[in-house]
Amino acid sequence: MGASLAPEGLPLALARVQRGLEVGAVVELAVERSPDAPEVGAGRLADIVSGAGFEVGSVEGSSAGRLRCWARRARTLADSVGPRMRVLVCGLNPSLLAADLGVPFARPGNRFWPAALAAGLASVDRDPDHALRWHGLGMTDLVKRATPGAAELASAEYVAGMARLERLCAWLAPEVVCFVGLAGWRAAVDGRARAGPQPSPFGGRPVYLMPNTSGRNAHASLEVLGDHLRAVLERSGRVLVTPPPHTDRHVVLETRANRQPPH
Repeated sequence: MGASLAPEGLPLALARVQRGLEVGAVVELAVERSPDAPEVGAGRLADIVSGAGFEVGSVEGSSAGRLRCWARRARTLADSVGPRMRVLVCGLNPSLLAADLGVPFARPGNRFWPAALAAGLASVDRDPDHALRWHGLGMTDLVKRATPGAAELASAEYVAGMARLERLCAWLAPEVVCFVGLAGWRAAVDGRARAGPQPSPFGGRPVYLMPNTSGRNAHASLEVLGDHLRAVLERSGRVLVTPPPHTDRHVVLETRANRQPPH
């Protein structure tokens, strides 16, 4: 028997599955959609599974509304996202340490969490689950591939990641999208973009660019980074995060680990 949840709860449910698996483990996912949840099709499921930290092998659909997906647990971070986010923070890509710990911006010297705490965007250090539940702070990465440094990423990876992220924003509708680090946005959207609010929406949502919080970025102090996050927070209209309203829209998720995909 699978777990019944709202479609917007799929990313977090799959993130929990990913964290419980060894890197390289193969999993079979089955999603049964209610008639009033047509937005979870094969393409969206592939996006969700990829964002949850898996390499997607194949997605098969049926006329009965049931989807099956085979995927392999990757060495990367799972998205921490859901409905009614005040802010969706998007890093460039996970470091290997962040991927192994399951915590974004985990590398020693990275100043994201100190800046987020100072700005009031989070209240518990290095706890993305708490930040999402109590502060509406979602977290994802533009490129899911973990590397020792973002300099190893190619422009094509930024472009592909931007397409996935735009679809995610259009679906979950965070109040503000904040890109941490300008390199990805400049490579895929606007080569002359500067830090601050951007003139055009992204996936229908307002966009804010801020400097990279890595300790290697000596041009931005902790105080400056905190100021940027305060500006982001000011652009989100809701003060309190409330539970989403009850809905009959639902999907049923079943998972089976260590299953081999069909050839």
